[in-house]
Amino acid sequence: MDKNIIVKVMKNKNKNIWIWLQSGKIYKAILCIDDGTLKIYDENDNLIIRRSGLSKLQVKQIENTIIKYGAKKLSEHAEPFKFL
Repeated sequence: MDKNIIVKVMKNKNKNIWIWLQSGKIYKAILCIDDGTLKIYDENDNLIIRRSGLSKLQVKQIENTIIKYGAKKLSEHAEPFKFL
């Protein structure tokens, strides 16, 4: 497979990055609907939760839950703390 095709396929994944403040701490979540994965990092960028094998519905439910905590969606190229 051509390298350019591989890179293009990777960029087309439906990945969402969320940042929110909870209990005085900043958290970041990276959810990929296509892969069914969730990764949540603390304010020191330590991975604290990793889940895989999630359905699209489960990923959407997780997104809706963190939105209730005031999460802001970031683009993949945004500076992480611009929303503050």
